[in-house]
Amino acid sequence: MGAFWFDLPDMPGKLILARLRMPTMIFMNKLYNRGLRSTILGAVVMAALIFLPAGTLNYWQGWVFLMLFLVASSLIGIYLAIYDPALLERRMNVGPTAEKETSQKIISSLALVGFILLLVFPALDHRFGWSPVPPYVSVLGDALIAFGFCLTFVVIMQNRYAASTIQVVEGQKVVSTGVYAYIRHPMYAGVLPMLAGMPLALGSWWGVFGLLLIVPTIIWRLLDEEKFLEKNLPGYTEYAKEVKYRLIPFVY
Repeated sequence: MGAFWFDLPDMPGKLILARLRMPTMIFMNKLYNRGLRSTILGAVVMAALIFLPAGTLNYWQGWVFLMLFLVASSLIGIYLAIYDPALLERRMNVGPTAEKETSQKIISSLALVGFILLLVFPALDHRFGWSPVPPYVSVLGDALIAFGFCLTFVVIMQNRYAASTIQVVEGQKVVSTGVYAYIRHPMYAGVLPMLAGMPLALGSWWGVFGLLLIVPTIIWRLLDEEKFLEKNLPGYTEYAKEVKYRLIPFVY
């Protein structure tokens, strides 16, 4: 594609097109570099949170989980980099500091602590042998994680406003088709099996109790998000009346 610009016979036209293309190239390069740094840093941090508490690298459940998580998240990132860089940028703005509302800063902090515990405690469990699970249970946990990523990917394809922070961007409209026709928060619905699968994938029964902290945090977040959307996104109140369930059809 780059060679095409050097084949243009009209030099002024080529310069104009190149200048028009330059901001996009700069944006993509910055986004690519930022994504690469985030991926590498995330891999290092997650590996440390798993293998340091485990006290060993001889931990096949940890390696399988880490590779699955990194590959799945990287594939989604690559897809967005190609087809929707703007959404990728919005999804990369994540964490307590990226939130604007005070309540969401608190919620995001609690969710981050819960996520870390879902990594660290099962690793400690592996180290001390508190509640080991059979290998097939770890495989089932990995399957739940993969399912969660698949649902997340479906949501991203159906809703280009699915940012990591609670916000409303210019031109945003209510999405009511696809999975949004059945539940109002399919992104969170995808996160739930992922979180449930983490302690199992890492080989810990007791680690499942970590969900008692993080699941209420997720529910708190989506309830707070609904208040924000009802106030700031035209049509959301009507949509919420039509689609009654938040996370699980016919349940909640």
